[in-house]
Amino acid sequence: MPRRLDRFAYAFNVIWNEDCFIGRDRAALAGVSAASGKSGEGFVMTGLKRIGMLAGIGLAALMTAGGAQAQTKVAIGISGWTGFAPLVLAKEAGIFAKNGLDVTIQKIPQKDRHLAMASGAIQCAATTVETWIVWDAAGIKTKQIFQLDKSYGADGMAVRGSTSSIKDLKGKTVAASAPGTSPYFALAWILKENGMSVKDVSVVNMEPGPAAQAFIAGQNDAAMTYEPYLSAVREKPEAGKIIATTLDYPMVMDTFGCTPKFLAENDAAAKALTKSYFDALEMIKADQAKAYGIMGADVKQTGEQFGKSANYLRWSDAEGNKKFFEGEWQAFTTKAAELLLEIGLIKAKPDINTLVETKYVAGK
Repeated sequence: MPRRLDRFAYAFNVIWNEDCFIGRDRAALAGVSAASGKSGEGFVMTGLKRIGMLAGIGLAALMTAGGAQAQTKVAIGISGWTGFAPLVLAKEAGIFAKNGLDVTIQKIPQKDRHLAMASGAIQCAATTVETWIVWDAAGIKTKQIFQLDKSYGADGMAVRGSTSSIKDLKGKTVAASAPGTSPYFALAWILKENGMSVKDVSVVNMEPGPAAQAFIAGQNDAAMTYEPYLSAVREKPEAGKIIATTLDYPMVMDTFGCTPKFLAENDAAAKALTKSYFDALEMIKADQAKAYGIMGADVKQTGEQFGKSANYLRWSDAEGNKKFFEGEWQAFTTKAAELLLEIGLIKAKPDINTLVETKYVAGK
């Protein structure tokens, strides 16, 4: 028996066995009345009050126990990317809990996040739209359920001051995450748009944070990174410059997805996850300073620093999500699959309809 219900049973037993309980017959009531100087009517009222107390205790216990049982456990894999921060806010501000979810957030490198899903260590994750295609090709089945954000300059390429164009990088060393990640895809996209390919540069695999730090320290000719690390490069102009971002090449948009098994078994929880994200965006609107402080603390930034990073992206609210999945997602996913096929990260283009479940943003 749950502890709260056990306490309820104890309280019931105490009240039930009280000498003044209303369950006495009229003769007993008369006897008590004479001995105590209290009227039988007063005795009955005392009993009624105690029944009221009993009912109150029982209702509170049942409601609390029911609420505890309603909490669905879900583990989510993310990175320190600014666009994912509202998920952290939903956790830290109690939004997930309010919506019936017991959420654990794990920071997992993008190159390993799908492995965590495959192992069952996490049930859901946040990543870029094209990454879900790569995971699917690797046999990790998932479904995207809502859009998180779109980069407006939050992802980019840092180069040395002497580099005047993307084509100048031919034969140079570029730090970027492993194939199958957003920075690697962004590098491939930018090079392709400039008549080049990843074969024209020497790629050193480094995660976005270390890539930015290494670049500032003088290592490598270029680096692919994102916020909040890209701002660290912006603040060190002597180290180099930002030659291209998603303002120039709009190809970074993030979505949230889960395993088909989780969605099939936890439809209400999937709705609650979607609602919680939108609730977090509403909190940002209502109290930006507090929200930025919470989200910034997660990546060791002040609220003000976090705000500067957030200026380079747009989070997608409920209305934005509906529009995104009505055409933009389909068009981008198709184009991304073509590039992934070209650079050898997938062997065949997928049926993109198997990669998404739009009913949660549609409110169904």
